Amino acid sequence: MNRMQERYQKEVVQSLIKAFGYKNLMQVPRIEKVVLNIGLGSEQDNAKALEAAMGDLTIITGQKPIMTKARKSIANFKLREGRIIGTKVTLRGDKMWFFLDRLINVALPRVRDFRGVSPEAFDGRGNYTLGLKDQLIFPEIEYDKIDKLRGMEVTVVTTAKSDDHARLMLQLMGMPFKKEA
Repeated sequence: MNRMQERYQKEVVQSLIKAFGYKNLMQVPRIEKVVLNIGLGSEQDNAKALEAAMGDLTIITGQKPIMTKARKSIANFKLREGRIIGTKVTLRGDKMWFFLDRLINVALPRVRDFRGVSPEAFDGRGNYTLGLKDQLIFPEIEYDKIDKLRGMEVTVVTTAKSDDHARLMLQLMGMPFKKEA
């Protein structure tokens, strides 16, 4: 069992039960999955950019990513339905816990001038999305082997009913939220 998962089961669950007065263990919010997404943006015509993005996600997560396709055609963005516009990985189980541990304890502290992540990036249903400017904060990525800095989104999907419950859960797990001024 991963140390992040162990911490969740031994400390976080008990703290959440005390804080919100859950009567049943199944009411306690938990993390369902983590989704990493890299959008290609203006490089969608470049096949090497897609391969590089897929390679980066494979190295970071240890899992093969899938290609995401456009659902609608949008003329202003020169986008056609069915065209490949990015790549994503969905992590569950042990890989999810290992990734969260590395994200919180290794990658985020490596961000230059890091003061914490925004506590406002919840979607209203208890899911948290974090945008990263480059892939170099992960120690698995070698600086010499990348062709371009690519940003990515990390979405933590929870079973929490509200943002406050999810925020407290992530805070107890060690997510470094910014202190309010």
